[in-house]
Amino acid sequence: MSTEIHAILPPKGRNLRLDFFRGIANWWIFLDHIPNNVVNWVTPRNYGFSDAADLFVFISGYTVSFVYAQMMIDKGFVVGATRLWKRVWQLYVAHVMLFVIYIASIGWVALRFHDVDIINEFNVAGLVDNPIQTLTQGLLLKFKPLNLDVLPLYIVLMGLFPPVLWCMLRRPDLTMLASLVLYFAARQFGWNLPAYPSGTWYFNPYTWQLLFVFGAWFALGGALESRSVIRSKWLLYLGVAYMVFALFMTMAETFKGFGAMLPLWLHDAFIPNDKTNMAPYRVLHFIIIAFFMTRFIPKNWAPLEWKLFDPIIKCGQQSLQVFCVGIFLSFMAHFLLTISSGSFFTQLLVSVAGIAILCGFAYYGNWSKQQDKPAKKAPPPNPAPSGAAPKTPPVPAAGA
Repeated sequence: MSTEIHAILPPKGRNLRLDFFRGIANWWIFLDHIPNNVVNWVTPRNYGFSDAADLFVFISGYTVSFVYAQMMIDKGFVVGATRLWKRVWQLYVAHVMLFVIYIASIGWVALRFHDVDIINEFNVAGLVDNPIQTLTQGLLLKFKPLNLDVLPLYIVLMGLFPPVLWCMLRRPDLTMLASLVLYFAARQFGWNLPAYPSGTWYFNPYTWQLLFVFGAWFALGGALESRSVIRSKWLLYLGVAYMVFALFMTMAETFKGFGAMLPLWLHDAFIPNDKTNMAPYRVLHFIIIAFFMTRFIPKNWAPLEWKLFDPIIKCGQQSLQVFCVGIFLSFMAHFLLTISSGSFFTQLLVSVAGIAILCGFAYYGNWSKQQDKPAKKAPPPNPAPSGAAPKTPPVPAAGA
């Protein structure tokens, strides 16, 4: 393959639009992980085929290429790959810490409140019967309690990304095509990674890599290459029609009586929504949304500077810690709802309180990073002009 760079690198500097969508994805993931919560009706999973997980994976691919592409060009593949793997290690450590705290919290709640069902509900029953083997498989990313599926997917995709990024910089369209071929091959032949103690990964890395690579392709020139499509009238009309259809089918899945009225061939084609293997209709739904967001929310969109959106943007800038805290808080919120009345007010309270805590962690993380930066040195005083007499302090008047 040619070593000549054909990708178009995004401009340097903070991308507030990217931070905004990454932050809102973390909010949505937190809300979606709280069952029996009316507040999570504000999230997109209730109105179409794709949801916050799709947005999270897409933005992850976009961000990785945005951050590491120039480094790989300037310093070579080895340096770029090692910097990427350093980030993978940070993600892995974060996952292990979250994994331990998460299962310890679930175990404590089960013992303290004599709630045996919660162990089965959150898929940690194996720790009781076979703790050593289960913990080992957890460290190998094979055993995952409920709601701990996204971060292992991110770790695997990031770990395998260096050669993909090298190819993307040189042949972006061909690399995107190869990702598409892998996606269809995995769906055709049933490829997936094994899970412990049985089954496969909930997020199939062979298929979900498509959105990750699509995010990278979009960042490295794909958005510019697709500009005519993004701004075309036919995409607007067909895209809106498809979004309405996706809303219709999602409502049919949510409300069983409505779904039963559909023809069997239509019902079985779209219900249930195939999230594990990333159904093609799900991919198409997200691509249309990505094109619409690119068209109607430009990088210099003025509201991104509003104070109203600052909490969301801060959560996007501190995405990893906000994501991890959100997973833990979603479990606590679920538990609080089960031991309380579960009223609308309680659901609203735990949801708003959880998002407030996420914002608190984000603001602290941002403040902490600012403190780690070296303080700016004061500029040296201007030297006196050559030949000028030095200034002498004024002599105070008598009696002053």
